[in-house]
Amino acid sequence: MVDKAQNTETLNAAITTLDDIVSNPSTPKNIKKSISELIIELKKQEYAVAVRASNAISTLDDITQDPNMPSYVRVTLWQAVSALERIRE
Repeated sequence: MVDKAQNTETLNAAITTLDDIVSNPSTPKNIKKSISELIIELKKQEYAVAVRASNAISTLDDITQDPNMPSYVRVTLWQAVSALERIRE
């Protein structure tokens, strides 16, 4: 049995990591916009935590393909993806 509280805690940790990227003044605006929209989706309660995490991983994979992304942002996004991948139904 998966611990729902642990999944929620992991999701919140990933959201915090994404918030750090958005609040960093050196993050490009287009990336901030995409991540801000993703954070809103992650916080919606209409889907299970695992579904939100899975959707976010897909979106983050697309975002990390941006060739103009600074390397520190890419690494931080991978940290968020790693956290989201630990969430299981």
